[in-house]
Amino acid sequence: MNPVEITEGASPVILCQPHSGTFIPDEILQRLNARGRALADTDWHVDRLYAGLLPNATIIAARFHRYVIDANRPPSGASLYPGQNTTGLCPSTDFDGAPIYEEGEEPGEEETEARRAAFHAPYHAAIEAAIARVKARHGLAIVYDCHSIRSHIPYLFEGALPTFNIGTNSGASCDPRIEKAAAEACARAGDDYTHVVNGRFKGGWTTRHYGKPSQNVHAIQMELAQRAYMTEAPPWGYDETKAQRLRSVLAEILGAIEKFAMEGTPSA
Repeated sequence: MNPVEITEGASPVILCQPHSGTFIPDEILQRLNARGRALADTDWHVDRLYAGLLPNATIIAARFHRYVIDANRPPSGASLYPGQNTTGLCPSTDFDGAPIYEEGEEPGEEETEARRAAFHAPYHAAIEAAIARVKARHGLAIVYDCHSIRSHIPYLFEGALPTFNIGTNSGASCDPRIEKAAAEACARAGDDYTHVVNGRFKGGWTTRHYGKPSQNVHAIQMELAQRAYMTEAPPWGYDETKAQRLRSVLAEILGAIEKFAMEGTPSA
């Protein structure tokens, strides 16, 4: 099984999808407990949600589940949010802090390194190749990291998560006009949609590692509250009515970002 699905496009925008995959090798799956096998922390339907919104975008999608290895964590395993609850490179707990493995079956250092080489490394090699190709064509590249998460996870954050959570590593990962265009599109979306910039989610390793505006590579993360497009409980159903409305906002965001890349000025 190829761990990464790549769709090449002519746009300067690269859509990365590190957490929508659900593949888990049998040798790992049989060691997970019932909670782990439920895959509750999947970024459900993110591929479907973004499908066709920017027809010429390059798409880099991890097919493996984040419980195999988290493609949005540093390969070193260092925490992106020191002092806050989070999950690791090879998670042993879920977003609620509960174990996902049968007792004594958690991966050790050797297995973690093997998973990194087999899954994490190919995913990031694909991103690096896409950035190089897009930058050679356009003079710059914009990485847009696509995420979603349950709206209420007390272990990770208090209260209900805003609908749109924009992360730019506190402004360091992209031109400020890109951040501004995304935030303004979210603000126009409707009173029942909320948004925040660099709140609980400031961008994962993809955003922080690749976002180098001085080198004409920009990166922005969008973490969506899943209530905006799906049912936040098994069987995690896609809500077509909610999703279509959300897709219109996401299309506006992506269009503004692409406009910046093509013309240097995002739409207002």
